[in-house]
Amino acid sequence: MQVQFYQLTSVGDRATNEDCMARIISDDYVLCMVADGLGGHQGGELASRYFCQSMLALAPQYHQSMQHAPQATIMAWVDNAVDEMQKLFADEVVANEAHTTCAILYLDEHQVVTAHCGDSRIYRLNADEVLWRTQDHSFLQKMFDRGEVTEQEMGSHSAQNKLTRSINVAKQQSVEVFTYPAAQKGETFVLCSDGFWGGIKSHEWLELAQPESDRQELAKLAQMVVLRAEGKSDNVTVQWLRCL
Repeated sequence: MQVQFYQLTSVGDRATNEDCMARIISDDYVLCMVADGLGGHQGGELASRYFCQSMLALAPQYHQSMQHAPQATIMAWVDNAVDEMQKLFADEVVANEAHTTCAILYLDEHQVVTAHCGDSRIYRLNADEVLWRTQDHSFLQKMFDRGEVTEQEMGSHSAQNKLTRSINVAKQQSVEVFTYPAAQKGETFVLCSDGFWGGIKSHEWLELAQPESDRQELAKLAQMVVLRAEGKSDNVTVQWLRCL
């Protein structure tokens, strides 16, 4: 597939970066993912890294089946990745306490498939509007759905980190999967952790979708997010992809 792609990550004002990002860009398909780890004793950092690492390693096994049964395939893919993730943990106690969000985007010439868990997001945009974003698995998303907070207020709300779903080796929850029509030329996709979307203003999403937007625009907004947090920035991770 012909795409333009950029990604970046920053520790922000945290001591460590518990976010992870990964991608495969081939002639046949694109796989992008962002994961945001949660858990003490480096558990979150390991969970996000091991999950992304396992998803990439399993791609040759699963991507062919995405043509015929995308929802079932990607759910099995994630399930197997969690099995592999568990094998990578040296400490069972840390593994059981470690969680990660995930936002996974799969593109080929026929379809767009998303799989997400937690509050890492995927946005689909064109130059005129945000076509959609994934809906967080969080108490804050429920508040938004009830009209109790605005989209802009979600980024700084005290309940932002209260998730209702996350990836863990116990497999108590799984991803939510959606399939969409194939991407159109010029459309932009953004995958990001809450450290990025929480500091972006509504009109700034469209700045990322303009034909002239590029790596510099992405870096400028990521830097702005950290500055707006005034010393309390979370890890900031974002992937930007445009279909050519």
